[in-house]
Amino acid sequence: MSELRLAALIPTFDNPATIARVVEAARAHLPDVLVVDDGSGPAGRAACEALATGMRAMVVHRPRNGGKGAAVKTGLEELAHRGFTHALQVDADGQHAFDDIPRFIAAARAHPAALVLGSPVFDASAPKARLMGRKISVNLVHVQTLGRVITDPMCGFRVYPIAASLAAGARGNAMDFDPEVAVRIAWSGTPVINLPTRVRYVTRQQGGVSHFRLVRDNLLIAWMHTRMMLALLYRPFTRRRPRRLEV
Repeated sequence: MSELRLAALIPTFDNPATIARVVEAARAHLPDVLVVDDGSGPAGRAACEALATGMRAMVVHRPRNGGKGAAVKTGLEELAHRGFTHALQVDADGQHAFDDIPRFIAAARAHPAALVLGSPVFDASAPKARLMGRKISVNLVHVQTLGRVITDPMCGFRVYPIAASLAAGARGNAMDFDPEVAVRIAWSGTPVINLPTRVRYVTRQQGGVSHFRLVRDNLLIAWMHTRMMLALLYRPFTRRRPRRLEV
């Protein structure tokens, strides 16, 4: 790539207590921040509008809630339209270690063709049930990529090469999007970098809001893995085998 243009991409749905803090944390490292409001209620929408009014972030409002994946797709398309080549995605609830952002930026600048994925290091705040479900997805993704190309496909802290991400054609629009798009990008021949990063679950008292719907999202993720496993049976790996870069 002749020029790497990187912006932060923050999808949000009803995170009025944390969105401004997350935007400021991202702006400490990147001047350009795009917030995609995925059909938030009055409080969440007002918090996003305040960011736009204060020129602290570019803001796109989706008319109705479509899911995290739908919001990220909207954000990638918007950034591509604005001439950006890469998007640093962070979640809006403040669970990520923002002091790791420079490491993600450095990896993207050193390897602009790569997908940079956060490999989460959880503390005691992580719910055990969520970790068990995550382990199942991790193992299925290892099968889908014919090895340990992707350490963790679910972490929302990552740098997308925008063109490759849009071309991947991920179908998921909810929590099934993160693992699907990571695998499909790897299938395209895009190298993958995995960076360890601390993740903490934010309590409701701290402004944390979980939009993970235990039954519905687990069913969507299970159906996504079923589709990916079936696709694997018909996909030739002889030309573009998924590969992992060590940094």
